[in-house]
Amino acid sequence: MGLILIALLLPGLVGATLILLSHRVGSRTAVGVALLATLGALTATVAAVATHARIDRPWAGEIGLGWIFESDMISAPLLVLTAGISVLVVLHGLRHAPTGGTPGLYYGLLLLIEFGALSTFWTRDLIVFFIAFEIVLVPMWVLIHRFGDDHDPAARRAAALRFVLYTALGSSIMLAGILAIVTQVGSSDMRAILAAPPQHSQMLIATLLVLGLGVKVPLWPVHSWLPPAHTIAPTAGSVLLAAILLKMGTYGLIRVPLTLTPDGFARIAPLLATLGVVGIIWGGLICLVERDLKRLIAYSSVAHMGFVALALGTNSELGLRAALIANLAHGVISALLFFVVGSLKERWGSVDLAVVRPALRETWPGLGFAVMVGLAASLGLPGLAGFWGEFLAIAAAWNPAGGGTALAVAQSQVSGGSWVVWAAEGAVSTELAFRGLAIVAALGAVLAAAYSLRVAKVIWMGDAAPRDRAGDLSWVELVIVAALILAILALGLFPYAVLPSASGPAVLS
Repeated sequence: MGLILIALLLPGLVGATLILLSHRVGSRTAVGVALLATLGALTATVAAVATHARIDRPWAGEIGLGWIFESDMISAPLLVLTAGISVLVVLHGLRHAPTGGTPGLYYGLLLLIEFGALSTFWTRDLIVFFIAFEIVLVPMWVLIHRFGDDHDPAARRAAALRFVLYTALGSSIMLAGILAIVTQVGSSDMRAILAAPPQHSQMLIATLLVLGLGVKVPLWPVHSWLPPAHTIAPTAGSVLLAAILLKMGTYGLIRVPLTLTPDGFARIAPLLATLGVVGIIWGGLICLVERDLKRLIAYSSVAHMGFVALALGTNSELGLRAALIANLAHGVISALLFFVVGSLKERWGSVDLAVVRPALRETWPGLGFAVMVGLAASLGLPGLAGFWGEFLAIAAAWNPAGGGTALAVAQSQVSGGSWVVWAAEGAVSTELAFRGLAIVAALGAVLAAAYSLRVAKVIWMGDAAPRDRAGDLSWVELVIVAALILAILALGLFPYAVLPSASGPAVLS
């Protein structure tokens, strides 16, 4: 079983190394190696999840550090999402050649991001988790700085600098929390920490972890690095940022503070939920007036991540399930929108909504249909992926004390432990506060419908005279769009296929 995991992680690392070390590698060779590596990683990921593959080997036994890799129902969907999106991003390069640097550097960066993300979702060692997380940030920074929009070099440098400064700050704060746990417990093995959690300063540790990971989600008010990064980044960078990097932040919230410092997390969970709701309203209001379509989708991501934060902040079983499905749904929806908007930007030269253009339904109906599906899913239309996360998050906030606890589900994934029941102090006042947050979040969902319909009217209907239909979806774009639309439909129709079982522990080990 362990060989499958090695086959999963090595293709990306080896492929990235070969491409980056080959100074004169051509575009065809680079994309060929990258495509083989990502397809191999996807195949190995599915096999590893299906066979419950696992690695447990000591690395630095003196300090309790080890190579511990396995998946469960919390990480498995994100692993498949990461591997699948990586294939689509490389495939996208066949039609949209990178500019601003060599092809070898571009595809090498993509493979390094995939390697780091997969390692982050696979590992069960806190120190390895941190290292894998940081592996992703450096190539993403280079991707934005070297391959971003070249129309405004100053803005590109500023966006890349803001990205690296914010994420480095978040990493430093997160590392402080991780080291505090490891120092108290004497091990970085998540299973050992779960068996003997920190006994002192749990609230402080949980606060450090939530704040550090909150920068990476990102939560309001530490979200201001995301819109510039999305606006400047190449299409592949925007897709990876929205579909993978943001998921690493929310996954970290579940895997580390919620699971390993439960008492501390329970105390700050209402604040997390409140910040999430502020982000929902803040992002929605900006989207109502934003003109740049890429920037608009970036702010909508802040709003969608707000629903994830609200769900986790309820500290309930239903809230965890809502966070998991919302996280996954946003991954496929944002990927579809950024792929299509990137294609429109190449054709139009900009994606300024104030510019009068022909209706997509008459000129490029394929691209128009893809945009409409993405917007419909984003506003939470029933039957599509975006509905369940928002609906369940609001339901969990309306009744935060109902059902089991998020801790029970998350801990059962790590250890196979029994279910427990949590009762917070001041349950009545807490419930009233959360019901208020649920009402405000519902208003945020209305804002999402308003700005999605605004964009749909401008792009789908149009105002200018129709043009020739030449330039609609290429075969590469058609494959990418079809795969993501099918994923959006599958998550909308069968949401519980990717969630932990409600009947008990669902450990894949």
